Amino acid sequence: MGDDSEWMKLPIDQKCEHKLWKARLNGYEEALKLFQKIDDEKSPEWSKYLGLIKKFVTDSNAVAQLKGLEAALAYVENAHVAGKTTGEVASGVVNKVFNQPKARAKELGLDICLMYIEIEKGEAVQEELLKGLDNKNPKIIVACIETLRKALSEFGSKIISLKPIIKVLPKLFESREKAVRDEAKLLAVEIYRWIRDALRPPLQNINSVQLKELEEEWVKVSSAAPKQTRFLRSQQELKAKFEQQQAVGGDADGGGDDEEEAVPQVDAYELLEAVEILSKLPKDFYEKIEAKKWQERKEALEAVELLVKNPKLESGDYADLVKVLKKVVGKDTNVMLVALAAKCLAGLASGLRKKFGQYAGHVVPTILEKFKEKKPQVVQALQEAIDAIFLTTTLQNISEDVLAVMDNKNPTIKQQTSLFIARSFRHCTPSTLPKSLLKPFCAALLKHINDSAPEVRDAGFEALGTALKVAGEKAVNPFLADVDKLKLDRIKECAEKVELVYGKKTGGAAEKKEGKPVPGKMPALSGTGGDKETKDAATKPGPLKKAPAVKSGGPPKKGKPAAAAGMGGAGAKGKKGPETKEIFESELSIEVCEEKAAAVLPASCIQQLDSGNWKERLACMEEFQKAVELMERSEMPCQALVRMLAKKPGWKETNFQVMQMKLHIVALIAQKGNFSKTSAQVVLDGLVDKVGDVKCGSNAKEAMTAIAEACQLPWTAEQVVAMAFSQKNPKNQSETLNWLSNAIKEFGFSGLNVKAFISNVKTALAATNPAVRTSAITLLGVMYLYVGPPLRMFFEDEKPALLSQIDAEFEKMQGQTAPAPTRGISRHSAAGGDDGEEEEQEDVGNDVVDLLPRTDIGDKITAELVSKIGDKNWKIRKEGLDEVTSIINDAKFIQPNIGELPAALKSRLNDSNKILVQQTLSILQQLATAMGPNIKQHVKNLGIPVITVLGDSKNNVRAAALATVNTWAEQTGMKEWLEGEDLSEELKKENPFLRQELLGWLAEKLPTLRSVPSDLLLCVPHLYSCLEDRNGDVRKKAQDALPFFMMHLGFEKMAKATSKLKPTSKDQVLAMLEKAKANMPAKPAPPAKASSRVVGGAAPAKFQPASVAEDLGSNTMESKPDPKKAKAGGSSSKAKGVQGKKVLSKPNLKEDDDKSGPIFIIVPNGKEQRMKDEKGLKVLKWNFTTPRDEYIEQLKTQMSSCVAKWLQDEMFHADFQHHNKALAVMIEHLESEKDGVISCLDLILKWLTLRFFDTNTSVLMKTLEYLKLLFSLLSQEEYHLTENEASSFIPYLILKVGEPKDVIRKDVRAILNRMCLIYPASKMFTFIMEGTKSKNSKQRAECLEELGCLVESYGMNVCQPTPGKALKEMATHIGDRDNTVRNAALNTIVTVYNVHGDQVFKLIGNLSEKDMSMLEERIKRSAKRPSAAPVRQAEEKPQRTQNISANASMLRKGPAEDMSSKLKIMYRTYRIQNRNMGSHSETTHTVPREFQLDLDEIENDNGTVRCEMPALVQHKLDDIFEPVLIPEPKIRAVSPHFDDMHSNTASTINFVISQVASGDINTSIQALAQIDEVLRQEDKAEAMSGHIDQFLIATFMQLRLIYNTHMADEKLDKDEIVKLYSCIIGSMISLFQIESLAREASTGVLKDLMHGLITLMLDSRVEDLEEGEQVIRSVNLLVVKVLEKSDQTNILSALLVLLQDSLLATASSPKFSELVMKCLWRMVRLLPETINSINLDRILLDIHIFMKVFPKEKLKQCKSEFPIRTLKTLLHTLCKLKGPKILDHLTMIDNKNESELEAHLCRVMKHSMDQTGSKADKDTEKGASRIEEKASKAKVNDILAEIFKKIGSKENTKEGLAELYEYKKKYSDADIEPFLKNSSQFFQSYVERGLRLIETEREGKGRIAASTGISPQMEGTCVPASTHTVSSSIGNTNGEEVGPSVYLERLKILRQRCGLDNAKQEDRPPLTSLLSKPAVPTVASSTDMLHSKLSQLRESREQYQHLDLDSNQTHSSGIGTTLASPSSAAANIDDLKKRLERIKSSRK
Repeated sequence: MGDDSEWMKLPIDQKCEHKLWKARLNGYEEALKLFQKIDDEKSPEWSKYLGLIKKFVTDSNAVAQLKGLEAALAYVENAHVAGKTTGEVASGVVNKVFNQPKARAKELGLDICLMYIEIEKGEAVQEELLKGLDNKNPKIIVACIETLRKALSEFGSKIISLKPIIKVLPKLFESREKAVRDEAKLLAVEIYRWIRDALRPPLQNINSVQLKELEEEWVKVSSAAPKQTRFLRSQQELKAKFEQQQAVGGDADGGGDDEEEAVPQVDAYELLEAVEILSKLPKDFYEKIEAKKWQERKEALEAVELLVKNPKLESGDYADLVKVLKKVVGKDTNVMLVALAAKCLAGLASGLRKKFGQYAGHVVPTILEKFKEKKPQVVQALQEAIDAIFLTTTLQNISEDVLAVMDNKNPTIKQQTSLFIARSFRHCTPSTLPKSLLKPFCAALLKHINDSAPEVRDAGFEALGTALKVAGEKAVNPFLADVDKLKLDRIKECAEKVELVYGKKTGGAAEKKEGKPVPGKMPALSGTGGDKETKDAATKPGPLKKAPAVKSGGPPKKGKPAAAAGMGGAGAKGKKGPETKEIFESELSIEVCEEKAAAVLPASCIQQLDSGNWKERLACMEEFQKAVELMERSEMPCQALVRMLAKKPGWKETNFQVMQMKLHIVALIAQKGNFSKTSAQVVLDGLVDKVGDVKCGSNAKEAMTAIAEACQLPWTAEQVVAMAFSQKNPKNQSETLNWLSNAIKEFGFSGLNVKAFISNVKTALAATNPAVRTSAITLLGVMYLYVGPPLRMFFEDEKPALLSQIDAEFEKMQGQTAPAPTRGISRHSAAGGDDGEEEEQEDVGNDVVDLLPRTDIGDKITAELVSKIGDKNWKIRKEGLDEVTSIINDAKFIQPNIGELPAALKSRLNDSNKILVQQTLSILQQLATAMGPNIKQHVKNLGIPVITVLGDSKNNVRAAALATVNTWAEQTGMKEWLEGEDLSEELKKENPFLRQELLGWLAEKLPTLRSVPSDLLLCVPHLYSCLEDRNGDVRKKAQDALPFFMMHLGFEKMAKATSKLKPTSKDQVLAMLEKAKANMPAKPAPPAKASSRVVGGAAPAKFQPASVAEDLGSNTMESKPDPKKAKAGGSSSKAKGVQGKKVLSKPNLKEDDDKSGPIFIIVPNGKEQRMKDEKGLKVLKWNFTTPRDEYIEQLKTQMSSCVAKWLQDEMFHADFQHHNKALAVMIEHLESEKDGVISCLDLILKWLTLRFFDTNTSVLMKTLEYLKLLFSLLSQEEYHLTENEASSFIPYLILKVGEPKDVIRKDVRAILNRMCLIYPASKMFTFIMEGTKSKNSKQRAECLEELGCLVESYGMNVCQPTPGKALKEMATHIGDRDNTVRNAALNTIVTVYNVHGDQVFKLIGNLSEKDMSMLEERIKRSAKRPSAAPVRQAEEKPQRTQNISANASMLRKGPAEDMSSKLKIMYRTYRIQNRNMGSHSETTHTVPREFQLDLDEIENDNGTVRCEMPALVQHKLDDIFEPVLIPEPKIRAVSPHFDDMHSNTASTINFVISQVASGDINTSIQALAQIDEVLRQEDKAEAMSGHIDQFLIATFMQLRLIYNTHMADEKLDKDEIVKLYSCIIGSMISLFQIESLAREASTGVLKDLMHGLITLMLDSRVEDLEEGEQVIRSVNLLVVKVLEKSDQTNILSALLVLLQDSLLATASSPKFSELVMKCLWRMVRLLPETINSINLDRILLDIHIFMKVFPKEKLKQCKSEFPIRTLKTLLHTLCKLKGPKILDHLTMIDNKNESELEAHLCRVMKHSMDQTGSKADKDTEKGASRIEEKASKAKVNDILAEIFKKIGSKENTKEGLAELYEYKKKYSDADIEPFLKNSSQFFQSYVERGLRLIETEREGKGRIAASTGISPQMEGTCVPASTHTVSSSIGNTNGEEVGPSVYLERLKILRQRCGLDNAKQEDRPPLTSLLSKPAVPTVASSTDMLHSKLSQLRESREQYQHLDLDSNQTHSSGIGTTLASPSSAAANIDDLKKRLERIKSSRK
């Protein structure tokens, strides 16, 4: 059981992976329970099991596997993330479950597969199952077939794609295994259920017996349409419907619907293999078909007929075949052959489908004209042919041909054409039958229904009925306005009978297919949707049919074309019921009017109407006005009132006041009443008459506008303009045009009859009165806004002067958008006017183009011209092309009929003469412009060949081809090009030019499309091959196009398409797809939203939109007057201004005024109210995985009250460039609108979270930039985030920590750091902890690191809910699959360990052995001992407050306290940094805990110690240390350093240096400036001597502070940082130019300095700053100076240690080590000059240590070989320079023999000796002498060894020292150096000090008598004690002593930690000199530094007596400034105090 208990404790997920099957079984059981229990499908729990589910199903133990399968099934059913496991699990099921003997296992496997299908992963499952069919094990094959069958029967053929299954079916029928064959049969039956006979052709070739069996089974299949019985997650509403029907029992009601649902979508055609027939045509086919004998022609045709019976034909060039067949149909006299040829064409069309489309245009007219044949069999054949052909093309493409035939005189042709149209309409849908098509067809058909021949009439009715059924009455009725009642009924009757192919209840017709009684259709009548009518309609179906029909459809009495929608949809705008009736008001007689008026007006008023006295008339008008104002709409008899007003004097009123009122009343009546066109007729004449009147004009215009609103602008405008131009008054004419210009802007352009205006405008332009001409030009300008460049075409023949004026006006309008209509909308909204309007809008541009007179050039394209173009002689070919050019030029605008020209031009595109190719291309450009949108029908036969020309090797030809393609695309739109396989065939050609041009073109066009044909998918395989093309340009273009393909096809489809690639290619392509996914642009906004387009914006499909984004962004348009651009502009009309939803809807001028106001409006208590709403669940809580529309809408609504309208439009625009704009504006207004920002902060943050879901990187970067600024602002404002703001923002920000792009992750981390200033870190902790549960490994890793930083900065109490729980959670990630996550988890826990100590293990609880060992290993490596928690923020206040108080206290308390607190911060950051560097055991001897400097204690010290200690400081300085002080450095002959201590300069310098490390940037900059000044003046620079290390320490601490704190601080202005950097670098450069000072820098300090500088060089954040590059260049310069000028030994040693550290540290980057090595190389280059000044012994010692830490083997394992090469180079150079002497310098190495170094040097020497033979002899001599030397030294060495042993032992120390002193005196030349070198530094200094003491004692100079009893080591420790740094109780109180070397060792470590210098051997004079003269060290040793600190403390205390430090005001972090180990702090302090007292008393 021992084992069991082991695994019982493990968490579930680990049990599931256990090696014991029992453990796994238990794990699966628990997992199953867990999965059933978790109710949140998005719970993070699920993610833990992502990688395990495959193991669940493939468990090797059958018992466990069963449980595993159950658990897996539960997982797939409930987990949101299950989809990710599809592939691997399905594959596991197929291979490891389906072969199991247990039925239960198979059953579960099958269920799992089906469950995956249910969660939308059908494709992946199907792929695995199909792979399973190739398995060798028949069991697996059977199970796979069964699963497929089950899936098909439950989910249906919509979800399970049948094509791949049917492909493999025949193979399954051939299997040897009966079980497989039987299962295949069942599958075939199931497939048959769904697709019926479509299955027959693919199975034609299986064994006849099997086929017979199948047929028998098929017969039994029920004929009811099969239904889907199991539904995908996304089909929940279907499911509900289905269940409801089941419950009702049967599906009587919804039958119609469901049948549609289940329409088999598999088309037999899709399942077939294509057959190639062109090569199989008889050799002599083309001769035979032209033969004289009809029998031969018949043979030829029969051969073709046989071939085209193949149901699917391979695509190819069928042009010639079609041409001869067409000839037979058109010209052959034998009708039998006509029928045969028609059959062949039908066969070709049905076999080629869409690929036949390009030939359709040629054949259709011929077939239609052939309908003159009466013979039924011919007619039938022709019908079949034309129907088959119709399916291969679109109605649009053949419309011109069909319409041309409709005017034919032959009734049979008319009849058959109408019938063909009717049949064609059935295949259409409202979208493929737009108004633009309906209009010409209806017009032509209306002629047919009035034809004399009954069969023509019938056919016409049928066609119109079909159109009505398809497009809906709303669309068709406007064209039926003039049809009389009987005929209208007949059309509707036909509509009833029509059965549509697509079976949709389309258009406005609301009846079901079952054909309910007529009333069901009533609402559709004329689109008026009148409420009343419908109600009546429902009640009395019989007679009612007439009434509304008359109202809505019948011609009104006045015969105006104003019926339902006379001017393009007045009626279609569907007003409310009553109004609609009013429109058709009949004219009333004057008597009736008087009667009606009398009923509503006061009697006096009516009497005075025609009074002779104007005052009475005025009074009458006033009463009239009052009466009108009070009347109800329903009671107002408009016509009667206006007739009263028109009564004599009527409009001839002479008094202007009366007239003004009269006109005002007309406006009132029109606004308030139900004003009809009949009433309008009464007044308009008068209004137009007065419009030019100076006094009454404005009132007349007001009245006209009101009427336009009541009766629609199109109608009113037409009336008004006609009236104005029928009279002579120019003032009236110009004012009418001005009114119209204005009205168009107010009402929009929809429905206006451009043609009617244009004739009037032409009249006006020719007027003599300049005002009229000006008005006309202004009106044209306004029209241009809507119609665009095509408008100019109407005026091309005006006089040049006038034309230039028009052009100037158009120029002014360029780039302006049409304003959104402000009037004429309100009333339409009653009926769904929107759609109507949109469609109206769509048409305007096209209409304008359609109105242009087009010439038919068909007859000019003669056979002679065509043969010229194809002539052998190129000159004649050129003549032919020239002729074509001139024909097109003369015609200007042409009809689409161009005869044989296309074929002729096509053959010229591959002309051998390139000049002709270019000429042909320019003709094609011309052709496109001349033909306009109708060029569409030639895309396939002429456009695609132009694309082929893109592969030409000549650059200019390619450019011309590209220009041509673009011109065409402008006219046709892209759909035509992308449909079918033509484009993919082109891309398939392996021509690099073609590929790169075509891909470039697609990359430009695709982003502008809103949708593309599915055929684009066919290009994808070729796109992939282009990605790997040999040609670099092709690859580049393919990569550029990739995101745009993905934008339309989606990532899934694209990724699926890679399955056919080779595995290597597949991986590469998938990687590129991932990359493209990140850059994938959003689809352009649908025009309905982008309210107003720029002139020249996107047109409907006819004109290709220039990218919407560009249009909206740039508001400009290419102003080319040439008609080419016409189409681009056509869209201007499209300005879907109707809805006026977008900011751009205002013209530019207004925009600017609008944007001046504030962008955030402060709503009092708005935010609080929103929070309440969210709490009370009145609105959705902001919580989602991806933002759904309702969230966006809700946010929009909430924002509408507090964000400027125009900004909100930008923010919620569909296009990302607008989001960038919005962000730019928000950044701009951030400072100026602080309060506004804060009041809308919750909304701003929510909007920003939406931006996190955008795929566009530029938006993301901009968002993060804004956030950084925002949080800096908030922390300045001391704002605290509310819970609501935090919870709706932080989780989404944390998602972005996992972005693949480094820059983004870095920014997000910076933002998270800033957030801690405005939101408590402990709460942040919870959010970040949530983030660690993400599926994204990058996010997990970054979140873990962030947690580490939080703990490090804020201590353990940030851990929520408790440190224990938090740590357990973190520790789970140590076992993560992803390496970076594991590392991050380990580092975080190590950080906690460093803060919290061994307790961490308790908190973490049980970890698996593996994880635990990893953790312990990592902790060991980090080699930092734990220390108490830092309390950077004791109470988690944002630090800002503390900074402020710290600065304040500095001002009050003066520099001393500031200095200490600042230095503390420095040390803290310094220490944290050092953690990462991890020290190595070889060099530092680890110190027992109680002797460590407890830096955290120091940080937390709260002033008490300090308050007591300073008093002691003075004494110590003055008294104790004098004798021990190290006298002045050699350089200066001034008084010893010690005296200098008391002089003022030194303390000033100390003070200034302490400020360099200040946390306040300005303080630091000032201090640096002062020091720089000193250094720059030669006479003063000396003063710095002795302070160099101290200054450098302060500097690199400042560097660290910047690196860790300032750079991450978003609030700080980065210029400040650059300034600080430049000061630091500047002053250091000044320092390192003075060699004498530079040499004072000690090794330790240099090492830290280099570390700081290199870190700075690698700081990418600096590079991002504006002057960052400059900073890094200066650092480079500085590093070079440091290397050259500092003491060469010190710097070399420093670099070696630094290299060693950086190679050891895990956190250090390889770049760092590389730069250190580069510095070393530089040093190596300097060696020849500097070798003599270098202390080689010490350098070799460092190298020795390095080689010990990194033996050769370990170095070789390094990723790069640089370290080992660097080391070898260094040694090699030293050997070269020193020769064999180098071996004499190994004195400092303890046991040389074991040293790798010596061996290496010997090898190098030997090598060099071998090379230089002559040297060898000398060397041997030397070698000999060396041996003798060694022998004589041996004795001396023994004596000295003895003495040093004594000194080292505890008891005999003093004796030893005395002996040494004697020995030295005796042998003054004795060399004790080697012995000292082997010992530690502290031992050396101890020996020195001992000798010096003995010297002073013996010579009687001593101030300190030996009798005082201070032991030598006490002496040693006093120095540090005085600065409260030593943290150990020294000896025991009773005077027992511990070995000094121990303490010295410890002190060394402490000093190193604090960055103080451990002055090395060379920094001190050799002992010999100690005895002969006062020592003059070369470097101010670290003890000096400590003195200087003390003196400074003392001085500052004298200056600022009030030094009461309280803990809040100093940053609690810092320099080591307390004493004592944690264990006995107080005791030690007391102890020291006592000793110091003793010392003092003894001195007295």
